[in-house]
Amino acid sequence: MMNDLYDSQRSMRNMRKMAMQRGVVAILDVGSSKIACLVLRFDGSAKMDEGGEIGSLAGQSGFRVIGAATTRSRGVRFGEICAMGETERAIRTALQAAQKMAGIRVDHVIACFAGAEPRSYGLDAQLEMDGDLVSEQDVARVLARCDVPDYGEDREVLHAQPVNFALDHRSGLSDPRGQLGNTLSVDMHMLTVDAAAVQHLAHCIKRCDLELAGVASSAYVSGISALVEDEQELGSACIDLGGGTTGVSIFIKKHMIYADAVRMGGDHVTSDISMGLQVPMANAERIKTFYGGVHATGMDDREMIEIGGDTGDYEHDRRTASRAELIGIMRPRVEEILEEVRARLDAAGFDHLPSQQIVLTGGGSQIPGLDGLASKILGQQVRLGRPLRVHGLPQAATGPGFASAVGLALFAAHPQDEWWDFDIPADRYPARSLRRAVRWFRDNW
Repeated sequence: MMNDLYDSQRSMRNMRKMAMQRGVVAILDVGSSKIACLVLRFDGSAKMDEGGEIGSLAGQSGFRVIGAATTRSRGVRFGEICAMGETERAIRTALQAAQKMAGIRVDHVIACFAGAEPRSYGLDAQLEMDGDLVSEQDVARVLARCDVPDYGEDREVLHAQPVNFALDHRSGLSDPRGQLGNTLSVDMHMLTVDAAAVQHLAHCIKRCDLELAGVASSAYVSGISALVEDEQELGSACIDLGGGTTGVSIFIKKHMIYADAVRMGGDHVTSDISMGLQVPMANAERIKTFYGGVHATGMDDREMIEIGGDTGDYEHDRRTASRAELIGIMRPRVEEILEEVRARLDAAGFDHLPSQQIVLTGGGSQIPGLDGLASKILGQQVRLGRPLRVHGLPQAATGPGFASAVGLALFAAHPQDEWWDFDIPADRYPARSLRRAVRWFRDNW
């Protein structure tokens, strides 16, 4: 099992190299409420094998967005694909529109998805070296020594990233190669997800006649685009409020060290409004977007919202509700989502990190007053995060709802090392130990 995955991840990395050589790749964010597609053109500034980073990286590259499209998602619930045919059609629609705008056909796609019950593990290992200069092989050997937990038949490793190297007594190295020492150790963060979720996504993409050149967790890529550099360096959490799920990721030293997901998001708020005001989902979504909030003031008792409707029953269709009533429906659900997020951060040991900035992003983060409520519940400074500015990104795709799509583009251009970037000796696969992800930071840093 481990070998299959390692090999399929390696073959995706090769696909990515080919895509970079061809100069275009599609980015696909498969969400519960929308499917976003960006077409990237790489400017070829990448040297295909530069040793600037750890591992045999496929070269970093500058890019610009030359096509972008979104379509309403179909067949996706809680971030997971539940109706393949529908999702496949939606993916095709978004892809065709983005390719049309770009005026170019794309063969390779890098995709991200949310949910799928992520689990984080902190692994570590050390190695007494033969020589005294750290080589590429030493790095591969120490990575191979990590004792991988028995994470279950029905799960796949989505990310496996070395987040810290130590050489003798010097910790905090990002690339030990070429340095002198006797004992090399590594900390690795491994993220596993439900295997079916990855397989369904891969299947839909294959059915669209595309080559899959990489998969990533939405929680991870949202953090890449919504957290500024020193937040990624000093310690912070990215909370990505999507439609069907809310992703949580924790970064320090520019690496993700923990990820999780809460199976609730903006769609749940919408459906509460739909039930509370007895209106169809589409109306509820509109009411949420225009009038929603989480803090009621005295004014809101007097501000009346026309609920509208088209049942043809005159009395029913001209009902109104006060804004305070709407907030009364929304707030409990938003609180419930944030309480769940809080529980995940606590389980991860987030409060042990030197800095604990929290950044809210994703389409659901646009509810007015959310940052205030979140800092109450999460007990930290909270800011709202928009994705980084990227060349060529249309204005319509710069909002927080595009944090994961933009983050995935950055991930495509500057992949972090994963252990499949190294030639790990094949006889060295899983063994035993594991510690809960963030805890080892407190001990090792």
